[in-house]
Amino acid sequence: MARPTWSRAQQVTDVLRSETVGGLLLLAGAVVALLWANSPWRAGYETLTDAHLGPEALHLHLSLAHWASDGLLAIFFFVVGLELKREFVLGELRSPSRAALPVIAAVGGMALPALIYTLVNMVSAGGALEGWAVPTATDIAFAVAVLAVISTHLPVALRSFLLTLAVVDDLLAIVIIVVFFTDSLSLVSLAGSLATIAVFMLVVNRGITRWYLLVPLAVVAWALMHASGVHATIAGVLLGFAVPTRPASGEQHGMSERFEHLWRPVSAGVAVPVFALMSAGVSLGGGGIGAALRDPVGLGVALGLVVGKLVGVLGSTFLLARFTRAELDENLSWWDVLGVALLAGVGFTVSLLIGELAFGDGTERDEHAKAAILVGSLTSAVLAAVVLRTRNRVYRKIEEEDAVDRDGDGVPDVFQESAAGDTSDISRPR
Repeated sequence: MARPTWSRAQQVTDVLRSETVGGLLLLAGAVVALLWANSPWRAGYETLTDAHLGPEALHLHLSLAHWASDGLLAIFFFVVGLELKREFVLGELRSPSRAALPVIAAVGGMALPALIYTLVNMVSAGGALEGWAVPTATDIAFAVAVLAVISTHLPVALRSFLLTLAVVDDLLAIVIIVVFFTDSLSLVSLAGSLATIAVFMLVVNRGITRWYLLVPLAVVAWALMHASGVHATIAGVLLGFAVPTRPASGEQHGMSERFEHLWRPVSAGVAVPVFALMSAGVSLGGGGIGAALRDPVGLGVALGLVVGKLVGVLGSTFLLARFTRAELDENLSWWDVLGVALLAGVGFTVSLLIGELAFGDGTERDEHAKAAILVGSLTSAVLAAVVLRTRNRVYRKIEEEDAVDRDGDGVPDVFQESAAGDTSDISRPR
């Protein structure tokens, strides 16, 4: 968790800024859905989400809720694919030594929630083991929105760690969806989708970015992936991986970065908030949250997010530092890692999606899982806010000192000093 380079710090800041707006819109969509589903006008909400559109001949006569989870989330996963590839090619994950910590933390942060959920449902009457993956995901947009609300001044190294952990978390969640939630498989449709993605890759690698070529190819790849039985959002991930990352000669930014700059506002500002609006409308009647937590499914999901994520991320990070040569940067405290571990328990977008895949959209246990996701995420967010707010005053003072630019070159002196190996100015006790 050492201080990143100045360019990496700027990149993290830009991503956090855009994710903050998207996270707040996501939060607004979830609140509207929750209020609407528990108001006298809840019948209108059900009518909206159950309305069907699309051609039946192509197996695309879907409800608006399914269009949101299968269609709009493909845009979200396209951006995830772009981000994943850039991290592997140019970012933190290209170096095994720098990738070790966030990868181990992400794995621990997914394994422990799954284990807790499984144990709760194994020892409880009427448990449902098929929901083991629901509490494993972290919603980076929601987590960053929490950071924006509490106005924390976390150091860039820790923010970078949170983002990289979330990227690895997304990758593992994609693998889970592909491996465990593909019930039936049409090899012909899958082959057609992969062939279309290959054509898309050929086109973009030739430097052709005309929307009237790329968008139809992406839509065809998505439709064929949907028909294959593999969740359609996987097409978005593969399309993101198909885009070249390294800048061409004479270019400052690679194509994947330009695509991400174009599509991230669509993902964060439209796709994910609309998905939240369509999916988060949990009716609290008939026992509400109490009934959800009395169900082993709901209890396992809530404990997985609140306890499992905390123990998984913090525990794996501590063990790595304890038994390997890895060590916590002198600018950070274990209290900071505790705050981020709590923040990792804010699950939403992918957790809701996996819940629908595991239990079926609209079923009683899907409703209980949704309620538990909301409870677990809110609890994790509040606990993280309590921990991180206590660090706020310290880091505000440190940021004021670190912002000094004595030579006027536009780069804070602390980055130049750390790059030159002089850590005397940045190794302040916490």
